[in-house]
Amino acid sequence: MTETLAEVTHRRVLRIALPIVLSNATVPILGAVDTGVVGQMGEAAPIGAVGIGAVILSAVYWVFGFLRMGTTGLTGQALGAGDRSEVAALLTRALLIGSAGGCVLIALQLPLFWAAFRVSPASDEVETLSRGYMAIRIWGAPAAIALFGITGWLIAQERTRAVLVLQLWMNGINILLDFWFVLGLGWGVKGVALATLIAEWSGLAMGLWFCRGAFNVPDWRNWDQVFDAARLKHMMTVNTDILLRSLLLQGVFVSFLLLGARFGDVRLAANQVLLQFLEITAYAMDGFAFAAEALVGRAMGARQRLVLRRSAVVSSIWGGVIAIGLAAFFAIFGGAIIDLMTTAPEVRAAARDFLPYMVLTPILGWAPFMLDGIFIGATATRDMRNMMVLSFFVYVAAAAILMPAFENHGLWIALLISFAARGVTLGWRYPALEARASA
Repeated sequence: MTETLAEVTHRRVLRIALPIVLSNATVPILGAVDTGVVGQMGEAAPIGAVGIGAVILSAVYWVFGFLRMGTTGLTGQALGAGDRSEVAALLTRALLIGSAGGCVLIALQLPLFWAAFRVSPASDEVETLSRGYMAIRIWGAPAAIALFGITGWLIAQERTRAVLVLQLWMNGINILLDFWFVLGLGWGVKGVALATLIAEWSGLAMGLWFCRGAFNVPDWRNWDQVFDAARLKHMMTVNTDILLRSLLLQGVFVSFLLLGARFGDVRLAANQVLLQFLEITAYAMDGFAFAAEALVGRAMGARQRLVLRRSAVVSSIWGGVIAIGLAAFFAIFGGAIIDLMTTAPEVRAAARDFLPYMVLTPILGWAPFMLDGIFIGATATRDMRNMMVLSFFVYVAAAAILMPAFENHGLWIALLISFAARGVTLGWRYPALEARASA
């Protein structure tokens, strides 16, 4: 079906974005419940074990985040081009990649866990409990990673309400089983792990049900198309570019925390508190970046330059509204939020010293957040990768120059400069992206 310029409306963008924002808002609730139920055991070790185990598995699964983004862009373009058979084939490819990736993690679980505890050592009791937790949860890896592909496929079709229902279902099942297994049956840390395992597989079942339309036609099992060499190569290139870009972006944040440790425990704790503001910003902006992915992908597939431009502009307007709103919210209520996160007076005081940087973060982060979505939708992933490389070196140079003179302030300024660099460099490549749409 051919898109028209008038169809890219503010209402349409909000219809795509708001369910994602609501879905993201449920994520911290699950972590709080996991911590709360094991906290009722009256011991510190189970809390630490669940926390460390969840962080390790999240970091491992995060490597496969390219599957969500790549699937959204490619599926959106196939929809815009009217290639329904490729839309179905992309779902099959995503499921196969997710399942295979999960099986590889299961097979490599022992060396993965060993390496994780060498990087982040814990007490013998915490490590033993955490290994038991991860040994159960790792069996959900095929479902968890395949869900990345399903989520990307649904977002490309603007079915974000289904994504919201899927998230609510998984979190709801997880929370109910947490209470039953831990508080009712007394299974402790293993009960929390088993609850998540069941929730992930039930989520995959529901996700497949949401995709049932694709399975009603034979295209999803057209193996000649599913395993077409040229399409597989293109998908691999897109996903590899996204993975490299994401690794560099993660490198910025990891190095930020490590470098912050040079300035003492108080400033390190303050940085950690303030990074939660950045997480709030990311969760809020994701919905509008996802809207850009879906709409730009369709416009690129249909080769309609004006539709692509309007998709980018309308979604970015709403992203800008959210960015300004968040900046104002942080400026007014930032101190109160800090006080909720920590009771340590010295950490509170330090966090307030650096709070102005968090007020600036949504403003400077608006362009890179939205342009990431636009470039993912257009599968202009080579540009994303290359501009991230440039931005990473800008960050390293800024940190090297500013930290000796301004210490932690210099580190924060370097981080903000990296956001600005990503926005400027991606903006510089945007005209070439539009040109591709009319080629």
